[in-house]
Amino acid sequence: MLSSRPNEGLPMHPAAKLQLARIADEFARWRAIAEAERPPAPAWWWGPAFEMRNATEPLPAALSRRFRLPDGASFAEASAALRQTLAGQAIPSWPYDFSRLIASTDSDVRDLPVQPSDDSAFPP
Repeated sequence: MLSSRPNEGLPMHPAAKLQLARIADEFARWRAIAEAERPPAPAWWWGPAFEMRNATEPLPAALSRRFRLPDGASFAEASAALRQTLAGQAIPSWPYDFSRLIASTDSDVRDLPVQPSDDSAFPP
């Protein structure tokens, strides 16, 4: 019988799991900030949160803890936790609203100046 929910019951792609692990780290650091000082949840969590909403595969225990979920929780439950943080936001956050308060390797990369792609940019 075919499911009416896309991707339900299919194994998750390794890239989706890797992306969720990255978000889990950010989520834990975000939750560690006092609520009054916490920036809005980052808008880049939306896509993965919706992509995983039907993923029934169990989360690794370490990820469950970062999302404050019980052992044996599914990727779909992690998706629900992310969507709850984003649900009340009327305006998506800017990347620097999040990364200026949370140490993130991604923000280090975004701050690098653009480099030419080949040697033709430099005169002989």
